[in-house]
Parts: sequence; structure tokens; C-alpha cells
Amino acid sequence: MKHLLRESKATLVLALPLIAGQVSQMLMGVVDTFMIGRIGTVELAASTLAHTILHIPLMVAIGVSIGVSIKVSQARGAKSPLLAQEAGQYGFFLGVVIGLLTLLLSLLLLPALPYLGQDPLVTERMPVFFILVSASMTAAAISMTSRSHADAMAHPWPAFWILFGGVLLNVLLNWIFIDGHWGFAAMGLEGAGLATLIARVCSVFTLLWWMRKSKVMKPWIPKNWFHWPHRKGLANFWAIAWPAGLQVSAEISAFIAASLVIGSIGASALAAHQVAITCVATVFMIPLGISMAVTVLSGEAWGARDLCRGRSILISAWMMGLILSAFFVLIFLGFNDIIPSWFLVQEEPLQIAAGLFMIAAFFQVGDHSQIISSGVLRGYDDVKIPAWMTFAAHWLVGMPFGAVLCFGFKMGAAGMWWGLSAGLTLASFLLGRRAWILTRYHHEG
Repeated sequence: MKHLLRESKATLVLALPLIAGQVSQMLMGVVDTFMIGRIGTVELAASTLAHTILHIPLMVAIGVSIGVSIKVSQARGAKSPLLAQEAGQYGFFLGVVIGLLTLLLSLLLLPALPYLGQDPLVTERMPVFFILVSASMTAAAISMTSRSHADAMAHPWPAFWILFGGVLLNVLLNWIFIDGHWGFAAMGLEGAGLATLIARVCSVFTLLWWMRKSKVMKPWIPKNWFHWPHRKGLANFWAIAWPAGLQVSAEISAFIAASLVIGSIGASALAAHQVAITCVATVFMIPLGISMAVTVLSGEAWGARDLCRGRSILISAWMMGLILSAFFVLIFLGFNDIIPSWFLVQEEPLQIAAGLFMIAAFFQVGDHSQIISSGVLRGYDDVKIPAWMTFAAHWLVGMPFGAVLCFGFKMGAAGMWWGLSAGLTLASFLLGRRAWILTRYHHEG
């Protein structure tokens, strides 16, 4: 029990700023959803489709940031600044590559938008917003890898305040550009895209400047961010980053595919899905912060070869996740018809969203436990098999089951969400079992 209390305290101390950072970044999406939703259902559906497509490169960037977190935490445990510098260099380089490729592919995709099977009004309204947000992906990717570097150094609060400042800037710019204030013309949906671009660019430059000036961070970050990375070292880093990205993207891409399927039903269903998934994803940032903390703690233990800590870290994190899950189950069940009304004004999407919140309550425990188990596994460099487990759970079980319910049983958006819930539940079991076995092996060893 003493070990559990000690690890719980360590996890909470590290997790709190990570949770705050994750939630603050999600607030940018919540604010956009709120402000764009007030323009109209078509505009909200258009922004949903744009962000749905851009989630793919975003998940790759998250995989890279997880790789940075793993390698920097292990370097810190091994007291090796050089290894941390190399990890930061690889993360920065891959962030630039991801961002530039995203913008290029987005430009090439524009002519194909009408063929995605979405409402024609939605695809006609989308292009300028889509390109503006695509252009912000370089800044977003570098911000994620830099923040992960700071998190792994157990120095997360300055990065949090910088990125939270970016969220506040985005809110202000939305207010200026969407409706037209301070002498600017009202730009509507395009104004939201411009606000996102400016806020992300300002955030990343401020973050990199702080890392260079910080006495804690400076010895552990690259001396030259633009130095061409070593090919072999980059390949070794990518061998960790891509499975981590696959594991995260397997779940997120299932929700992306669900968005495309739901979008084919109609703009109301897609708008309801966007509101529900935005709220669920915001809540998810809390167990994700705990998962990131246990990755750092497990990585430190791995780097220091203190492998007996894993079981205590896992159990204490599971306990925290279970308490959080119970709380949000009550929230989603008790306020399933109230929360959507904060974002939507039309009756049809309101009713659909209320049903989706009921389904979200069902999968909270599985969703939270699977991401926490993943965090422990990543800290132990166990990424490839968990990645394929997650992929199988969502794409071989969850998505087919959801499609059958959606179209075969005529359940619409709710059918897809029940399928996603099945995938999350299976992933929770598979990853939890693997984490338990792995930590038992090291504990006994």
C-alpha cells in the first residue's frame, strides 16, 4: 500500500500540469465548435469534415511526440543529456516534415472534396478553412513534440502556460475575425481558420524561445534545431514513434471514419457527432494526462533499470482512472440533453447528440483504462504489439460492428458509436492484460 500511495502521489504531481495542458489545447477545439456552431449547422459540419481529415497527420505528430516523451524520459533516468538532445532533434525534424506534407497533400486533395460522399453544401463551404488549418499543422506538430520534451523533463508548467496563452489568443482572434470586430470584416468560418493559424504560430515560437532560455531545459535540448539528423538515429527513433502513432491513430482514425460515415447520413448527424466527440475528447484529455505521466515515470524507471516500480505505477494509475470514469459516467448520463444545447440550436442535431452522450457514458471506463495501460507499456518500450492490438480492436471489431448497426439495423449515428464502444472495450481488455503481465514479469524479475 505504501508503494501505491507513493506512486499515486508522483503520478498526480506530474499528471496535473499534463492534464491542464491537454485540456487547454482541447479547449481550442471546444471554442471553435461553440463559435462556429453559432454561425450555422453547415459551417459546423464543414469544420468537422476539415478537422476529421487533418486528424490523420495530427495522429502521426502525436506518435512522434510520444516518441520524444519516451526517449527523453529514459535519457533523464539514465542522466544522458545527449540522448535527450537527439530525441528533441528528431521530433523537431519530423514535425516539420509532417506539417509541410500535410499542407501539400491538402492542396492536392481540394479537387477531390466533392467525391467524399458528404453534403454538397458542406464541401462547398470548406476549402479556405481547410487550407488555413492545414497550414497551421507545422506549428501544431512542433508544439506537440516540444511540449512532450518539457513534460518528460518533469518541467511542464511553463509549456502549459505558453500553450494556454495560445488558446486565449485563439478565442480573441475568433471573436475578431468570425463576427468582425475592431475594424475587421466579418469572415465567418474562414476567420476561425485564420485565428487557428495565427495562434498556433505564435505559440510555437514562444515555446521554442522559452526552451532556449530556460536553465532547466537548455542543456537537454538540441543546440541547433535545424541540424540535419543522423539517418540511423532517426530510423531508430521512428521505430518507436510509428507504432505509438499507430496505437493512438487506430482509435482516432476509427472515429474519423465514423465521422465520414455519419456525414453521409446528413449535416445534422455530423454536427451532433462533432459536438459529442468534442466533449468526449476533452474529457479524454484527463486520463491521457495520467497516461503521459505514467509513461514518463515508467520511462525513468526503465532508463534507471529500476523495473520493479511498474506494477505499483500501473495499479495506482488504474485506480485514478476508475474514479474519473465513474464521475464522467454520471455527468454524461445526467446532462446528456443539456450539454448539447450549449453548442446546437436546431432540434434534430440536439436529439441525436443527446443519444450519443448516453453511449459515451457506457464506454468511459474502457476508454480511460486502455490509454492508461498504454502509457505504462510505452514507458517500457513496448509499442509494436500494443499498436496492433489496438488496431485490431477498432478496425476488425469496432468499425464493422458499427457499420452493421448503422446501416443494417438502421440505427444511424448511434449505431456507429456503439461499434466504437465495442472496440474501446476490447482494446481495454487486451492492453490491460498485457500491461499486467509485463509489469508482473519485471516485478518478479
